Amino acid sequence: MKKLFTCSFPFTASLLVSLMSLLLYSGSVQAQTFAKGADVGWLQQMEATGYVFYNDNGVTQDCFQILKDKGINSVRFRVFVNPSADKVSGHCSKDEVVAMSVRAKAMGFRIMIDFHYSDTWADPGKQVKPAAWANHTFSQLKTDVYDHTYDVMNALKTAGVTPEWVQVGNEIRGGMLRPDGSTSNYPQLAQLITSGYNAVKAVSPTSKVIVHLDRGNDSALYRNFFDNLRTNGAMYDVIGMSYYPYWLNQDYTVSINALSNNLRDMVTRYGKEVIVAEVGGDYTAVQNTYDMLVAVQNAVKSVSNSKGLGVFYWEPQGAKSWSGYQLNAWGDDGKPTRALDAFLITSVPTSPPTLLINPGFEANQFRTQTPTGWSTWSKTTAMAAAQYTETDGHLGNYRLTHYSASPHEVSLYQVKTGLPSGTYTLKAWVKSGGGQTACQLYAKNFGGTEKKYPLPVGNAWTQIQIADIQGTNGQCEIGLYTVGNAGNYCSIDDIEFYANQTGARLSTQGTDASLRVCILGNPVQGGQAEIEIRGAENQPIQLLLTTEAGATVLNRRVNRASSTEYYSVPLSEAMGIYLLRVSSSSESVIVKVVRQ
Repeated sequence: MKKLFTCSFPFTASLLVSLMSLLLYSGSVQAQTFAKGADVGWLQQMEATGYVFYNDNGVTQDCFQILKDKGINSVRFRVFVNPSADKVSGHCSKDEVVAMSVRAKAMGFRIMIDFHYSDTWADPGKQVKPAAWANHTFSQLKTDVYDHTYDVMNALKTAGVTPEWVQVGNEIRGGMLRPDGSTSNYPQLAQLITSGYNAVKAVSPTSKVIVHLDRGNDSALYRNFFDNLRTNGAMYDVIGMSYYPYWLNQDYTVSINALSNNLRDMVTRYGKEVIVAEVGGDYTAVQNTYDMLVAVQNAVKSVSNSKGLGVFYWEPQGAKSWSGYQLNAWGDDGKPTRALDAFLITSVPTSPPTLLINPGFEANQFRTQTPTGWSTWSKTTAMAAAQYTETDGHLGNYRLTHYSASPHEVSLYQVKTGLPSGTYTLKAWVKSGGGQTACQLYAKNFGGTEKKYPLPVGNAWTQIQIADIQGTNGQCEIGLYTVGNAGNYCSIDDIEFYANQTGARLSTQGTDASLRVCILGNPVQGGQAEIEIRGAENQPIQLLLTTEAGATVLNRRVNRASSTEYYSVPLSEAMGIYLLRVSSSSESVIVKVVRQ
């Protein structure tokens, strides 16, 4: 059965290029696209020792192509200084890394280089100096780091490869090149990191330098480490994290929120971009690993201002039969497990970008009664002092507090204008000591009856929400209003106000589970579009994207495993109208997609 549906939501010519890069995975990948990556340091030796890779259909295929067909657009290679010939713990020499990087670049992958500054693995438990550097002074070690980094980067440049990211050290929670670069001596550690940074930039100024720790869910660890780097002037661009619930002896659902909060906290606190440089799950627990990967990508994508760069699976192709490693994503049959399909199909972010200015009160970076972007009101001039920003924010450094030793009536608000008619949501993280006559989050002047949510009493941060704000007049005022008695306090932080993602849903009368297609978001003007597909569970579907004139842009078959799945589609700048046809075995849906 064929049904034609015209959707006014934009899915674009940019989507056209984006779908090509996401689903076809061919050609160059644009730098701003979310990185879906794989560390493949073992691949060279797996091939050299005769390991055979099979695709989903059981056909022998180049591992790079298999990964590409799973949505991987970026790869990561580690570099050892003078490695052994051990197939698992050695190799990864400069020459081998250059050769693999050239090959990866030719297939359109973006590249991350991971300097271990050791002859073998460097990780939290061991940061052993290369044998050739073992007796060097600290001054010589700084030169060693610079020279080794420069040498590898220059070899890559000579071969025509420009890494997008470069790690200076691997999981350096306790420092690197210990004991000289231990965290017991942050000034020296900062100098070693800066030596690597300077060498990278001397060869490749556009490469982003990553400082990488493990335990991405541990906020206290990260704050302590990067506070010390800031104090000691270390130079870097991106904060990299490893996240392995398996090694935490817990399910990912226990710590995923902590990871998400830490990602956002690093951006707010230090102004850096963030990336999950390593992640992995038990290869036998396929569904759980799949779900974790979806959740981790969601967490990184939820970081504001597109500062969440991507997610890298560590050695997904590193089959246990070859490596002994449990957290790969390759079956004993030589084929990738379905867990890697998470890089093709991802959940829609929990909430779209907020429409507010300075929603976390970090813009001023000091205590103020007039936070940037916000308006304030007080019943009397004297009461104005009851409203101010202070430290100990929910995620960042600051929060907005209403408190006075005297009775007070104050409010903080923003008025948003030029809003399209539609449904909006207001969320905020709050805490309150209670006792106020009134203390409430509110939304009003949107064309309907004012909505209020009283702040719950408690000293722990709690998120509250006002949903179903039906905007009809192009504006809305949102804010916090308090009528407090002497000594009452409340605080608010990380406020979100956004238009709900909406999409028309198609009713079909197919004989199987009705196939429904929706473009989420209206309109999409950049970034990423999200496609929801419902129905056709456990059967393949065909995606065909054409121009209005009928020229084919994309034609791809996708295996579905659940009744509702999402495709995250990065957008380019092109504009135009396209037709997306989604077909199952018994029905077909056509959606008009527009880039405005």
